[in-house]
Amino acid sequence: MTASLLLRNVRPYAGATTDILIENGRISRVAQGIEAPAGVPVEDGRGEIVIPGLIEAHTHLDKSLWGLPWYKNEVGPKLLDKIDNERENKKRLNIDPYRQSARQSIQSSLMGSTHIRSHVDVDTQHGLWGVEGVMRTRDEYRDIVDIELVAFPQSGLLRRPGTLELMDQAMKAGCEIVGGLDPCAIDRDPKGHLDAVFALCQKYGKPLDIHLHEPGEMGLFSFDLIVERTRALGMKGKVTVSHAFCLGVDAALVDPLIAQLAELDIAIMTTAPASRPAPPVRKLIEAGVRVCSGNDGIRDTWGPYGNADMLERAMFVGLRNNFRRDDELRMALDVCTSEGAKVMEIEGYGLTEGSIADVVILPGETLAEAIVTRSPKRRVVKRGKVVARDGVSIRTAP
Repeated sequence: MTASLLLRNVRPYAGATTDILIENGRISRVAQGIEAPAGVPVEDGRGEIVIPGLIEAHTHLDKSLWGLPWYKNEVGPKLLDKIDNERENKKRLNIDPYRQSARQSIQSSLMGSTHIRSHVDVDTQHGLWGVEGVMRTRDEYRDIVDIELVAFPQSGLLRRPGTLELMDQAMKAGCEIVGGLDPCAIDRDPKGHLDAVFALCQKYGKPLDIHLHEPGEMGLFSFDLIVERTRALGMKGKVTVSHAFCLGVDAALVDPLIAQLAELDIAIMTTAPASRPAPPVRKLIEAGVRVCSGNDGIRDTWGPYGNADMLERAMFVGLRNNFRRDDELRMALDVCTSEGAKVMEIEGYGLTEGSIADVVILPGETLAEAIVTRSPKRRVVKRGKVVARDGVSIRTAP
């Protein structure tokens, strides 16, 4: 599934014009005036920007309504209202995990994402239906995007007996990451919940990515327990906390925690939400904390928003953090590219010689212009092969 290609007249990160030679799916040379080896096709970059593939580090491929009739949302305001409504209506709404994850994966790819981390529901009502469907998509669409699965107890882990056993089965089946959810607010047993998910990590030797929507001091309490277990179990660099709204509260409470996140290399995922407190991206990165982003749910029963564009998400990161300077917008883009690759531990990521040839070519004079204009005229290269051009994928959605 690798290919060779010469990208002529491109500007890495909006810098000086150069050529990039890709051989057998990897970048072999970056220089001006490269001659195409015999039989290697040439793609004229037209002086456009080239960046590494965008990283969708947090989404839910199994539950998108993409391509289905428009859903009229009349769900209650509480988190559990949304969770219960979705679980009860998946079959009625025909949210087939394979078909829907394939549709969203194609959309993500044509917008420039080359890697996706997807949280996939595991619950006693639907069992491993979601996991099996997304795994099929993962295997069938490797030519356009790499997908890793988080076994995710969306309806709660301990409050629904039997879920923990299903989580164990999901990890045994091949999920790459253990998921968790609001130890206090959902399961109301923070010690039990965290003991369970960390035990699965230890059993399978896998990382943890836990949703933490809990606000204020409740969230900080759960965070403290996560930090405690990360340190005690030697899981430095193997834990991601998603959403982490509680990091958007009083700096006097949060700053000591940020120092511990840096010490233990605990990563943070933020969608840069408009309606909730949000982690302070600049402060985290300057402290040495890995920070990634994602589109979360895309046109699902939770909300109607989303188009799978991580450039748009970079804009949201910029807006939420009051980033205005070009160097600040570069930081927002890094959250959606290189920082996301660090969180997902993607080897060979980047634009240097030897890197895997996952890149996006897009118009713009500067990176800031590319982020704020978000032109649909993008060319997406996966392991040396052009897989999407101007909003059209080489794959057809089921």
